[in-house]
Amino acid sequence: MTLILDLLPPLLRGLRMTLFLSSVVWLISIPLSVLTAFLRMSRSPVLSNLTKAYIYVMKGTPLLLQLFFVYFGLPYLGIAIERLLACFVAFILNYTAYFAEIVRGGLQSIDRGQIEAAKVLGIRRTQRFFYIILPQLTKIVLPSIANESATLIKDSSLIYVIGVGELLRAGKIAVNTLASIIPFLLVALIYLIVITIVNIAFDAFEKRFSYY
Repeated sequence: MTLILDLLPPLLRGLRMTLFLSSVVWLISIPLSVLTAFLRMSRSPVLSNLTKAYIYVMKGTPLLLQLFFVYFGLPYLGIAIERLLACFVAFILNYTAYFAEIVRGGLQSIDRGQIEAAKVLGIRRTQRFFYIILPQLTKIVLPSIANESATLIKDSSLIYVIGVGELLRAGKIAVNTLASIIPFLLVALIYLIVITIVNIAFDAFEKRFSYY
């Protein structure tokens, strides 16, 4: 028990970085993904194809490789990025692409007749988006967004490879110091608790849209 109490402070410090990174990436990626989805569905072939290529590259290459490219590769092009900023850039670019495909699928599943009817009634574009499209879109994409959000929290462990101190790195240091597997078990337990809380929060949020 004493060992566990001694391990908790460094693990919780690592958890703070994990949650900080995941929260910032999520808050920025979600609105960017909506914009990206609309660009992907644009009638302009240039915008649509450029966005399609971006999504293809992000989904077709490993996130770890993208992180290496941003942190280790860009300096060869004369662009040096601080390691934490590199994490944000790589993760935001990656998760914006994944979320955008989820959003695009949701948008395509909304009955176009509602939009046409709203146009006939003279409802403005912004009103159509916030009062007709967004509530339905939120209900449709929430389960997929919840799954990707849980994956984001787990993927945040990748940042330890460039020396950013997060939960898994704290656990690895403790394992090397103590020559014990207990820190890894605690890390696994913490991940399970955090992702369970996230899933409960999304389930509660989803119920608010059950009337649509």
